[in-house]
Amino acid sequence: MRRWTLRHASSGQLVASTLIAAFDRATRNKGLLGRDALAPGSAMILAPCSSVHTFFMKFPIDIIFVARDGRVLKIRSRCGPWRLAFGVGAFAVIELAAGAVDASQTTVGDRLTIE
Repeated sequence: MRRWTLRHASSGQLVASTLIAAFDRATRNKGLLGRDALAPGSAMILAPCSSVHTFFMKFPIDIIFVARDGRVLKIRSRCGPWRLAFGVGAFAVIELAAGAVDASQTTVGDRLTIE
């Protein structure tokens, strides 16, 4: 099993120490549903994807919409249950534990890389 991390391209700062891949339809459709929480340091990456919902979720999440080159297009912090979020032009969506975006100082325009 392959293990990936997510970092800022310019500073090398770690954004997530564990990435959960959702690259097929079944995994993307399930997403984080059924979980009670997302472990600190973990993130789910859904691709291709430009919109997500938090229907039936039990906890808030941070959502990052990224372009194909990893550029951050939009951020939704602390998105609670029963919400919709979309990022025009996004190729992928990264879902993190609430507060992780602030902790990593990720902002729109940053470029993220998977290692």
